[in-house]
Amino acid sequence: MGRKPDIIRAVVLIFAVGLVITGITSLQASEDEPAARSSAPGNETVMVPSVRD
Repeated sequence: MGRKPDIIRAVVLIFAVGLVITGITSLQASEDEPAARSSAPGNETVMVPSVRD
């Protein structure tokens, strides 16, 4: 029972590091997004429905 607080701290630390990494990559993605859109104006996705008989 003496080791459970250590395990809880480790899990919380891993979760916090994951949040930080997610936040950093999200910020980098949002900075890159406008440049990607302006450099490729013809890049559009066309959705075609699939019909099966």
